Amino acid sequence: MASPSTSVEIRHGAYHDSVTLMQVSRSVSTVDGVRAALIAMATELNLDLLDGMGFPAPDGAGPNDLLVAIRADDAEAVARGKAELDAALARSSAGGSGSGGLGAAPPPRTTGSAARRTGANLALVSVPGAHAFSEAMDALEAGLNVMLFSDNVPVEQEIRLKDEGAKRGLLVMGPDCGTAAVAGVGLGFANTVRPGAVGIVAASGTGAQQLMCLLDAAGVGLSHCLGVGGRDLSAAVGGRSTRQALAMLAADPATELVIVVSKPPAKEVADQISAYAEGLATPVQLAFLGAGRPDLTAAARRAVATVGGSWPQLQTWTPTPAPAPAAGSLRGLFAGGTLCDEAMVIAAQELGPIRSNIPLQPDWELPGDLTAEGHTMIDFGDDRLTQGRAHPMIDQRSRLERVAAETKDPRTAVLLLDVVLGYGAHPDPASELAPALADSIRTARADGRSLAVVVSLCGTEGDPQGLARQGDALAAAGAVVHRSNADAARAAAALTRETG
Repeated sequence: MASPSTSVEIRHGAYHDSVTLMQVSRSVSTVDGVRAALIAMATELNLDLLDGMGFPAPDGAGPNDLLVAIRADDAEAVARGKAELDAALARSSAGGSGSGGLGAAPPPRTTGSAARRTGANLALVSVPGAHAFSEAMDALEAGLNVMLFSDNVPVEQEIRLKDEGAKRGLLVMGPDCGTAAVAGVGLGFANTVRPGAVGIVAASGTGAQQLMCLLDAAGVGLSHCLGVGGRDLSAAVGGRSTRQALAMLAADPATELVIVVSKPPAKEVADQISAYAEGLATPVQLAFLGAGRPDLTAAARRAVATVGGSWPQLQTWTPTPAPAPAAGSLRGLFAGGTLCDEAMVIAAQELGPIRSNIPLQPDWELPGDLTAEGHTMIDFGDDRLTQGRAHPMIDQRSRLERVAAETKDPRTAVLLLDVVLGYGAHPDPASELAPALADSIRTARADGRSLAVVVSLCGTEGDPQGLARQGDALAAAGAVVHRSNADAARAAAALTRETG
């Protein structure tokens, strides 16, 4: 095979937000002949990632410059990658302010000036974490509520932003707020759900998506989903945005029930939020994950009953033949942190300790290489694994590589994965995942052992990827597919537990 061709270039002053660049990087990576690509702002973190990928260091690059690094089979493939880069950037800017003309007003140069010009009341901030605070504060000072998609924002800055928002009667959603839906408009990673009377306050992105999708399956609609960031119910932040969001939804005449969903919160903060919720006129249901607490499917079922709906028989896709119990370990590979948390809580009750990069207990933490004997679950969407690369809901390569690695491990008995649909996510996740899972099952069978695969499919009938099409494809590959993440976790644990 010919030696690969490598290109590293810096486009000075060509700023693009991180969400756009995650999508663009993935588009370039899928071009025929491209082996690796990094399209990102030339921050110190991304320059370190560039070095780790084996690219030469560029000269004179700064955080306001666009870094374009492509390794491909040959120069022609590099050229195709660059052409796709330019096309993807053009697509991302389509529908913008246009080319203007003589006498046209210049585009706004700050968040605050844009707010004053447009009359908006919500700003979505998606810039590197080091610059997020100033943009979010500018938006608050201009009278805007803020959805802060950016991660890696220091907790001290988060607290200051949320205190400033509360002082102004504004909501700060985030940092690291990946999902929200306001008046029917999805922001970040969002599913297509029907309008209705249930509001959600979410210190969890995929937890909120799971609830929304299960409610939609039961015919129950959403008024708003207000994300507050994964740290909001920590002891440090103290539920600042959760209180603000609860107050806003309680004042909304369209909202008849509010659900608060979170990964395991700090106990003292959970108690404070519970007491605060009891004082509101609108009923509030707490859906806090943790040992001894109801799972998200049980929370959705209770909410459906509260608003007078009927719980449906959730669809399950079962392959032929159905997988048999297998001796060995359960290995969970997740894109959603809350879905991983929920699966660990459920599986640990049946199987004992589950080691993870987001462990339920400190002594269950995985080592740095994320490998260990026994049962393990990995959250590939954790901040430490997404620095300088697209989220696994967009780019599945990190999980696909781990599927192959787990398949080679004779101790692996059951694979458990989540697939999250909706806007912002991979346009057709089964197109990549199904062949990889089918190959894993065949490989294990050729080695004289059994490998069971269970998938949690989070989505709705209206999502652009096609819920039924995704379920059919994954089942055809040999996976048992559940719409409930809790059901998937129980099924995976049972397939493991029954053979000891």
